[in-house]
Amino acid sequence: MKHAALAILLVRTAAFAPTVPAAPRPAPRPAADCSIVDVELGDRSYPIYIGEGLLTGGAATAAGYLRPHVGGSQVLVVTNEKLEKLGYLEKTVAALTVEPGLRVETLVLPDNDDEPSEATKTLENLGVITDYAIEKALDRKATFVALGGGVIGDMVGFAAACYVRGVNFIQIPTTLMAMVDSSVGGKTAVNSKKAKNMVGAFYQPVAVVADVGSLQTLPDRELASGVSEVIKYGLIRDAPFFEWLEAGGVERMLARDPASLIKSVEDSCRNKAEVVALDEKEGGVRATLNLGHTFGHAIETKSGYGSWLHGEAIGIGMHMAAAMSRDLGWIDDALYERARDLVRRANVPDRLPEDSPLDVASFEAIMAVDKKVADGELRLILLKGGLGECVFTGDYDRATLRKTLVDFCDAANRTPAGS
Repeated sequence: MKHAALAILLVRTAAFAPTVPAAPRPAPRPAADCSIVDVELGDRSYPIYIGEGLLTGGAATAAGYLRPHVGGSQVLVVTNEKLEKLGYLEKTVAALTVEPGLRVETLVLPDNDDEPSEATKTLENLGVITDYAIEKALDRKATFVALGGGVIGDMVGFAAACYVRGVNFIQIPTTLMAMVDSSVGGKTAVNSKKAKNMVGAFYQPVAVVADVGSLQTLPDRELASGVSEVIKYGLIRDAPFFEWLEAGGVERMLARDPASLIKSVEDSCRNKAEVVALDEKEGGVRATLNLGHTFGHAIETKSGYGSWLHGEAIGIGMHMAAAMSRDLGWIDDALYERARDLVRRANVPDRLPEDSPLDVASFEAIMAVDKKVADGELRLILLKGGLGECVFTGDYDRATLRKTLVDFCDAANRTPAGS
């Protein structure tokens, strides 16, 4: 069975009985090379720590960023097989137990080539996490730790929102995509069979620890997927950041230059934090962070979760959004070409492959149930004006939307297989 692995989870438990009562801990003192971006949400505000070596630099260093955000005496760390093999789970447990006082449980979810990560983001696996927490008798003061990419972060965050009606959780993103997007802002969810991320909750972490050192072990394809997501911030609201990316920033990120990775994560998180502070639950301006996502989610859904990495589908989606914006007369040809060319430089697709199952009818059917539909009207994020300007609107010419779908689904405009 495809999901047989769900019943045979690899579970490693590290249990450390607390010898002293848990007490409030002082805020960490960031290392000189650590920057902090704060997500300002009143009494639910939290820091994003960004730097190199925050987790990989040793247990004592990592403890300074993790333990101050653990309020009780119980911790559940959830990760996947790949990250366990790379040693990140061991590093996390070592940081949490560098001093006595915490009981740490660990849960390792399957993650293999036969079952791509996005395909494991299900209600079944959500139940695995919550059932394990119940089995280990974790209480309301427990803290969940999401150690991994966007799939782990989304599931563990949703599990934290549901378990005993809400426990604290910490995000430790290990992919660029998770660092610049999914770990920040409190969107948690699992996929349904019909649509992506339709079952979930807005639930904020208490801290995010983004160590770009973990990106040194990230596969090239996943790194490029994250670079694709970074580009959206420049297109929708940060022209200087886009210009930095154009001036070689993309290539330096793909080459894993630590300073460039730190800058890209910091600028992306700063942009997202500002938007989330204005519109936490996506009533308006936060939706602009989804440039290209309505098209991209349709590609992911129709192709089967896991067939595409998220940033690959979003690369095509951003190209489609830019093309539609140009055809509406909302941006000029020069800006359209800059957007398209930067997506290509990120080493992600900008067009559908010739063997894609997507057609106009598929796009229309899936987009009709997109989360941005309101009162039966599909609203889109489109570029309008100069670089760094966009709109979230349902007021656009439907014929232009259909033209965009027809153009990108046309066999003559697809990418040949193997190219």
